Amino acid sequence: MGGGSGGGLFSSDIRSLEDKVKQRLAEAKEDVSRHVFISFDHDDLDEVNLLRGQAKNEKTDLQFDDHSVKEPYDSTNADYIKRNIREKIDRCSVTVVYLSDKTASSKWVNWEIEESLKRGKGVIGVYKGDTPPAKTPPAFQQNGCKAVKWEHAAMTKAIEDASTKR
Repeated sequence: MGGGSGGGLFSSDIRSLEDKVKQRLAEAKEDVSRHVFISFDHDDLDEVNLLRGQAKNEKTDLQFDDHSVKEPYDSTNADYIKRNIREKIDRCSVTVVYLSDKTASSKWVNWEIEESLKRGKGVIGVYKGDTPPAKTPPAFQQNGCKAVKWEHAAMTKAIEDASTKR
């Protein structure tokens, strides 16, 4: 068995790789986007789609990657639905609950809040208008979750706070 030179990296190659890694790490630090799961009553889909659209608008400071359910699951099997929603919640750091007059009575929203908290996720509420709805889901109330007005700076700060405090 003879040894030969080959297969090794030159120091210039190593420096080049180090530089590339440092550049990618710096770019990752600049990416302030958070992964969120949006919990909402299906009747509020139009409002939630507007919120999703604003997060994709490059002209706003609101930034998040939405990992929530886009289309209702075509199933009546609650275990199947819960398993799929859990997978989406697991990919996120924060659950954003869209608070409306309908949200308090939604069993799915309440379950999603409970499941998010169980899985160590931050949970915040977002509402339109000047005041939050008089009623919020029981799990939201019982866990002292914070609600903020649908305003970009407030939502961005609340998402960031919820993400770092979980």
